[in-house]
Amino acid sequence: MKRLILPYLTLILVLLTGCNHKDLCFDHTHNVETRVVFDWSNAPDANPESMELCMYPLSASNHLSYNIPGREGGVIEIPFDSYNAICVNNDDVDWALYRNTNDVNDFEVYTHDASELGAYQLLTSSLPRADGTEDERMAVTPGMAWSSRSDNISVLKDEDNVITLYPEEIVCHYSVEIQDVGNISSAQGETIDGTLSGMADGYHHGSRQSSDTPVTMPFILSVDKDDATLTGEFLTFGECNSLKTHHTLTVYLFLTDGSKWYYTFNVDDQVSKAPDPKHVHIVVSGLNLPKAMTSGGLLPEVNDWQTEIVDLKM
Repeated sequence: MKRLILPYLTLILVLLTGCNHKDLCFDHTHNVETRVVFDWSNAPDANPESMELCMYPLSASNHLSYNIPGREGGVIEIPFDSYNAICVNNDDVDWALYRNTNDVNDFEVYTHDASELGAYQLLTSSLPRADGTEDERMAVTPGMAWSSRSDNISVLKDEDNVITLYPEEIVCHYSVEIQDVGNISSAQGETIDGTLSGMADGYHHGSRQSSDTPVTMPFILSVDKDDATLTGEFLTFGECNSLKTHHTLTVYLFLTDGSKWYYTFNVDDQVSKAPDPKHVHIVVSGLNLPKAMTSGGLLPEVNDWQTEIVDLKM
């Protein structure tokens, strides 16, 4: 039996010695250079300093992200595959937070909490709120933002691949003008605080629509004592996409005697029925400030907020 086994063992050793072994390769990823072009025909005045391109392969659940300096585009290396894509500006976005970035349909940008107002640095947690807005989160306003989505992009091997996206502005421009303010000389400071309720808290880049979570957003109003007006401008994500909300303009201010006042205006129609939802101009009148008391009179308790609901005069 030993004589039969020995030749077979010898043959196996010879075969093994004569084999050239190669390491097995389990990495089938192959990158190709691809040119990315941002076409700004939908937002010719846009001036972002850099863009982020998010590529969502149809064959995987995670996305690939590329930072591209400038606004024109650039060259990236990417595995050949089929993709959906979203581009967003990523410059000057300290205000921005993101949710669901791995979901091309639900990728959302929103803003963080507003802890204080801009003019008087009042803590938002201590502010009186307009009726019906008490449960809304106080959120900072967004900055300028542009984005775009494109689907079914094929990145092919041995091809001159070009990906073109068409970013557009996703924020809304709001302005507020309060005219014919009575006793405006009683207002303390050159700026005062305002808030607007019922605004969308974010924007879904993938589905191209605002969120359905309402927030109250603060902004600053400039005091023009010569023209007796208060004016302010700020950006928002607009109204909620499908949720009906109500919009209350609230003005917070100190008088020169130290008393604190806040005034509320129902501006629902001006926001919801604006001719251009991307550019909303709110105009109100009928704000009459009390005359500030002098030291010879009975000064109010400065720890208490005095309130007034103003009926609009258009």
